[in-house]
Amino acid sequence: MIREESDLSRFFDDEQSQVAVRMIHAAGATDLAEDIEFSAALVPAVRSALRSGAPIITDVNMVRSGITRKRLPADNDVVCMLRDEETVELARSLGTTRSAAAVERWEPILHDAVVAIGNAPTALFHLLNWLEEDPTRPRPAAVLGIPVGFVGAAESKQALAESAEDLGIQFLTVHGRRGGSAITCAAINALATEKEII
Repeated sequence: MIREESDLSRFFDDEQSQVAVRMIHAAGATDLAEDIEFSAALVPAVRSALRSGAPIITDVNMVRSGITRKRLPADNDVVCMLRDEETVELARSLGTTRSAAAVERWEPILHDAVVAIGNAPTALFHLLNWLEEDPTRPRPAAVLGIPVGFVGAAESKQALAESAEDLGIQFLTVHGRRGGSAITCAAINALATEKEII
């Protein structure tokens, strides 16, 4: 039905369409296709990273919980540090949000990881700034930056699209205010397997 109502070939190649269909299904809105943007190598980069055992790092536990573990090709770790006591303490000491503080703690596992941000624009902004500040910092294989909301969401996603090439990262986003955990999980679950999910 989604493929019948959306001319996905106008926007995506076959691999991207497979992912976009699941995102559209999660949103219940075929016009989401107009706002989805993939960098050219996002799909192969994520699939290669996951097959190699890379972790998935999420901004919120809702995203972590929505990832279907049986679809992950290498029993990949799915990590969310938002509620860790160390994150709470770091946020307090830095005078920032827990979402931003969690990003600071990603460094040891960030190299070639898959980052999935489905809720917090502050996490996406902080990650982009953190990577830009020091080009020697570890780079994730890809960033799925799909936060939702009215304050900062659209701006953080635009910043991702504009800076990803310079930062040396592949990306997937949904421009504008729409986004959220369900769409982000749908994207990860579709990327985790080359077989189209029904």
